[in-house]
Amino acid sequence: MKSLIVEQDIENVIKALGSDAMALEGKTLLISGSSGFLGNHFMIVLQRLNQTVFKNPCSVIAIDNYITGSSENILGSIIDKNFISKNLDVCSPLTVNGPVDYIIHLAGIASPVYYMKFPLETIKVATFGTENLLRLAQEKKVKKFVFFSSSEIYGDPTPNCIPTPETYKGNVSSTGPRACYDESKRLGETLCMIYHRLHKVPVQIVRPFNIYGSGMKPDDRRVIPQFLLCALAGKPLPIHGSGAQTRSYCYISDAMTGFFKVLLSKDNGEAYNIGNHQDEINLINLAEIVVKLTKGPTEVVKIPYPDEYPSDEPNRRCPDITKAMKELQYFPRIDLATGLQRTLSWYKETYWPG
Repeated sequence: MKSLIVEQDIENVIKALGSDAMALEGKTLLISGSSGFLGNHFMIVLQRLNQTVFKNPCSVIAIDNYITGSSENILGSIIDKNFISKNLDVCSPLTVNGPVDYIIHLAGIASPVYYMKFPLETIKVATFGTENLLRLAQEKKVKKFVFFSSSEIYGDPTPNCIPTPETYKGNVSSTGPRACYDESKRLGETLCMIYHRLHKVPVQIVRPFNIYGSGMKPDDRRVIPQFLLCALAGKPLPIHGSGAQTRSYCYISDAMTGFFKVLLSKDNGEAYNIGNHQDEINLINLAEIVVKLTKGPTEVVKIPYPDEYPSDEPNRRCPDITKAMKELQYFPRIDLATGLQRTLSWYKETYWPG
């Protein structure tokens, strides 16, 4: 059964892109990490473009090793003869027959619980994997290579740099428990810029800020799915630490619009924050909103960080998206309350139908 929430999100992304999406018509896109949260959304949007917009469909080469994912797209079936899925590890050299016009490098281990479990794999995919795909981009003379970095590359920004602009150089530990993710993403960015300067590879860098929405798996262990699923099950909402740490969350359809705008941008060699600069909120207040949305007897409890969760998380995280607004005409539209309600509706229809 199709999800009304997902259908609306797809249509909102396509509407926001307008005629710019036609640049992808008839082109071949390679997507690494295609089974992840963002990868699933890229796949479903591109399928819809083929179904309803393109006369000459685009082709997609979807690559994943499924270390934390599944071959099944949780958002809906991918049935498109122009799409090929391959069980491959980008940390090994890649051979691709035929043309490749765009590379979207999403592969990575982004959830803290998982990158604590797989620290070496986390480092390798952001470094070896990135260079392997950059070499492929150079060989194929792609129109664009988009590397998905992270807001974590900023570390714990100083108060005067929040909202955080792309020019902020970071306050990051190279030896702490999060370093396997933070530092490898930083090195991945460095590799992209070296290939851009030395070999003229048309790279762009995306730094997503706390993206959420339909498609976040129940075992993701990040705060919004954890809160929503606990509330729906009538369980206490767990807050690690003081609950005073703040985040600014971006709903998936807004984020996908921004990602496509980076992919289709004319410039190269740039980094863009993609997120929502509004509604920065601490975890206690976020939990209170979830309790109100679910209208249940759910309580909020503070608990210690589990052993498998890395300490030293940033106190605040909020993007300065001035650059994306000016250069890409990127304007997030879904406020936090609306986005949480939509995400809640998707969880209900997906895991508690009827």
